[in-house]
Amino acid sequence: MKQYLIIKCGGSVFDKLTPAFFKNIQAIQAEGKWAPVIVHGGGPAISEMLKKLDIPTMFHEGLRVTTQEVLDVAEMVLNGSMNKKLVGRLCQAGGKAVGLSGIDGRLLTAKPVALRELGYVGEVETVHTTIIASLCEQGYIPVISPISMDKNGQHYNINADQVASAIAGALNGKLCFVSDVPGILVEEQGRMKQLDQVSDRQIAQLIEKKKIFGGMIPKVTAAVASLKQHVPEVVIVNGLTPESLVEYTRGAKVGTKIFLEEEALHA
Repeated sequence: MKQYLIIKCGGSVFDKLTPAFFKNIQAIQAEGKWAPVIVHGGGPAISEMLKKLDIPTMFHEGLRVTTQEVLDVAEMVLNGSMNKKLVGRLCQAGGKAVGLSGIDGRLLTAKPVALRELGYVGEVETVHTTIIASLCEQGYIPVISPISMDKNGQHYNINADQVASAIAGALNGKLCFVSDVPGILVEEQGRMKQLDQVSDRQIAQLIEKKKIFGGMIPKVTAAVASLKQHVPEVVIVNGLTPESLVEYTRGAKVGTKIFLEEEALHA
């Protein structure tokens, strides 16, 4: 039976990925042991489009307040340009990719996070895995945008890290966050050192000491949340080293593996 590999590509790293990265995803699929599933975000592209359209953006506790107008733009960018660019690049690399959003076939059912404060920002309530499983069985690579809807048909924008975590949990798949660094880097004696593995407790301590900072904080927070959703393994890998994903699927130690300390104690 194939193992699902959920690959989360953020909008910040997308433009830096080379054709070799996409060829390696196709190569992983061709080996037959793994079924790749791509989940993507697109925050920077959404911000750029909102600026072009002169639509104001506000943030509440780090999350974008999503009015209906902002949601329309997010849906256009994520379901449109971002999704189709990824599908196109995978197809150019020789893969068979299919673009989806959480709305298609009711793949994801959403519920609001905090309607009054955040507007149409959602979280995943349920994942209907049949569509993903069926596409993978037929040799396709699903490419999933995080736009989803609730039971009444209202659309929501959901954080792509959370969508990737929910899908990985539902499929019992391994989860790779693709970054533009080799993993979690911390400063030791004036030099940057990559951590091979780190626990949730160590992550909390490193954030408190400001050794993990900036854009790495949401990645590690999502990784820990994924493990608590019963995702069996989470790793942060460097998408700018195209072979890193292939090496990971072959058992090599790549990037930074993140684990729950409680589970390690009971293992």
